[in-house]
Amino acid sequence: MDFNSSGGGNELHNNQFYQSEESKPLLGEMSVPLEGNNNKLCAGPCKRTLQHCSSGMRYKLLQEGDIQVCVVKHPRTFLSKILTSKFLRRWEPHHLTLTDSSLASATPTGYMEAALSYSTIEDLQLLSWDNAPKYCVQLSFPGGTVLLQAANSYLRDQWFNSLQWKKKIYKYRKVLNNPSRWEVVLKEIRLLVDMALTSPLQDESIHQAPLQIISTLLAENTNLSTQDHENIIVAIAPLLENNHPPPDLCEFFCKHCRERPRSMVVIEVFTPVVQRILKHNMDFGKCPRLRLFTQEYILALNELNAGMEVVKKFIHSMHGPTGQCPHPRVLPNLVAVCLAAIYSCYEDFINSRDNSPSLKEIRNGCQQQNERKPPLPLRLLRPEPLTPAPTGLLSLSPPPSAPLPPPPTLPLSPPPSIVNSSEILVELERNNNTANARRKGPGGGDSEPNLIDCLLVSPALNALSIQLPAQADRVLGCFALILKMLSDYDDWRPALASLLQPIPFPKEALAHAKFTKELKHVIQRFAEDPRQEVHSCLLSVRSGKDGWFQLYSPGGVACDDDGELFASMVHILMGSCYKTKKFLLSLAENKLGPCMLLALRGNQTMVEILCLMLEYNIIENKDTQLQIISTLESTPVGLHMYEQLCDRQRELKELQRKGGPTRLTLPSKSTDADLARLLSSGSFGNLENLSLAFTNVTSACAEQLIKLPSLKQLNLWSTQFGDTGLRLLSEHLACLQVLNLCETPVTDAGLLSLSSMKSLCSLNMNSTKLTADTYEDLKAKLPNLTEVDVRYTEAW
Repeated sequence: MDFNSSGGGNELHNNQFYQSEESKPLLGEMSVPLEGNNNKLCAGPCKRTLQHCSSGMRYKLLQEGDIQVCVVKHPRTFLSKILTSKFLRRWEPHHLTLTDSSLASATPTGYMEAALSYSTIEDLQLLSWDNAPKYCVQLSFPGGTVLLQAANSYLRDQWFNSLQWKKKIYKYRKVLNNPSRWEVVLKEIRLLVDMALTSPLQDESIHQAPLQIISTLLAENTNLSTQDHENIIVAIAPLLENNHPPPDLCEFFCKHCRERPRSMVVIEVFTPVVQRILKHNMDFGKCPRLRLFTQEYILALNELNAGMEVVKKFIHSMHGPTGQCPHPRVLPNLVAVCLAAIYSCYEDFINSRDNSPSLKEIRNGCQQQNERKPPLPLRLLRPEPLTPAPTGLLSLSPPPSAPLPPPPTLPLSPPPSIVNSSEILVELERNNNTANARRKGPGGGDSEPNLIDCLLVSPALNALSIQLPAQADRVLGCFALILKMLSDYDDWRPALASLLQPIPFPKEALAHAKFTKELKHVIQRFAEDPRQEVHSCLLSVRSGKDGWFQLYSPGGVACDDDGELFASMVHILMGSCYKTKKFLLSLAENKLGPCMLLALRGNQTMVEILCLMLEYNIIENKDTQLQIISTLESTPVGLHMYEQLCDRQRELKELQRKGGPTRLTLPSKSTDADLARLLSSGSFGNLENLSLAFTNVTSACAEQLIKLPSLKQLNLWSTQFGDTGLRLLSEHLACLQVLNLCETPVTDAGLLSLSSMKSLCSLNMNSTKLTADTYEDLKAKLPNLTEVDVRYTEAW
């Protein structure tokens, strides 16, 4: 049926009908006052009071549905007579679809043979007088009427509001697609925003559709004045309170932040938008322009007179006044913004190294693979003595200040990854085969190079000479300061440490003295935090990788002091892993020189580390042992601790002397001090079975237990023995065969360390926090394990 044919006659004005859609504005016009003389925006438009639907009913936007259709083709002057008669035309069932431009049927036959365009609909009304068909919606078009009959009043109202929304959006899309005067365009934008806010429909597209229309309008009209920019932003501000801006609109906002950072729009309009993004965004990877907009907004705040004070207030507002931030997504989103901003500062250096796509290329779509140049890997070379630098090589001189070298009396050679040179030559090499060969592991397979091996920075050289442009330097300072502020919040520090543990910064940033100096505050905060989940993130995320501990230790690429931060990190790590042989072996192999130097200067932590190395026989070389002893005896604190070590060694020899009982049971309620007092009273070299069940011993008693060389059976049932003690036992009691941990507070963190005790035959983990994964791992790594009790655990 042709809905576009014109009908004759005059239109009937029936007071029982609603007012015609064409005879009234879409919504009441609302003025937005702007002070044109000084270009300052009034705060009023951002806080407009909108009149919502009085009925209070809310509907979901219909896209399709089943409904009865009747078409009456007639002069409109006879409409009331036909509709009130009891002999109505026949009804046809149709499955109608509400497209962006028309109302169409899935079966284009009968009344709905042709789609009904929204532009031909002159009027849209509800039929509500006596003798009218029940639950009907009337659509008037030139020459006739379409009646839609629903099953109930709710469906009727849903169809009515959905059709009304589609018709209005179609009109606005056409009007704003070809703008003539911007005064009219601004008025239509305000009406469009008010329509979206007052609509009884509840659907994501209700607010997104107007934003998409305005976004397309702005993308096609790039020569707008600054005042037009601000007027449009203020007009759409109410829509952004509960919706993310689309990508093109984000680009428009970014442009405004860059060009007018001091505009009041940035504070009044963009602040709630960015706050919502940081609180609710789940993945910047799906919409990178949201992250870019947040980044530009923060930089605009930094350009204000108060500068970083405004940024600090913004970060504090995101955290909230309480000690716990109520929004879990704020921190990861802020960190993502900071990482991307810091990466952009070194983008030119990174592109010159590996020809990777820039952020701008990523935003605009990377160039085709065959158009890209071959990669340019960064290689750091040993300079040949007395040979001038070849053409094309950049000579980098060391900075004036450098960490002090180890004492000359210590026969220590530098680590193999360090270049013994006062300068480093940087060559951009196009030969990709050479770069790949440098990454080959010992087995010939590909392995990612060690971070410091990539940099190959000499202990005499603090950092590469990287000079950033002025704008990049300001960006770096702003977002490095934000990372420092994030580390000052106690509740954010564990998550921040976990996010930064893999060192998610480019090598160029780690080789830049200014950046590592700014980041040093963050690492210091991690080193001062007593919580293990925080300071343990100073170590590498996995073996074979360097962590912050390596980077900020003497000889590391980021170290700019004489080892003060290194000593702080070692001190805090003492509480969780310092007594493990693995940690001490790592220090002895890589950081023995700095440890001895700091001990020589009276650092108590390093003195204790050297004593532990002697006590656990970490150092096998006799000459090195004598040098450590000489270092300890050179200071009063070292001499005192060395004398205590000698006393403990004499007691240990007495304790381990053959003789004494083979079985020993401590009375209930015994403490760590009681156990230490008992073991110091005689010889226990024959002790094979020790029961501490139902006593009050803790992980501290592990210091005494590891002195029993013949111990094979240990009962810790219902004690406070925890993960720290288990880690110590696993390294020193290799002959242990039976271990009872029933009703102890051990967790997976400590139980996993038992995998190194290959002699275990019987293990009781009843009523512990054992998980199924850890249980399967232990069974696979303990071949002699025959008796296991995992009742009342997750693995049961």
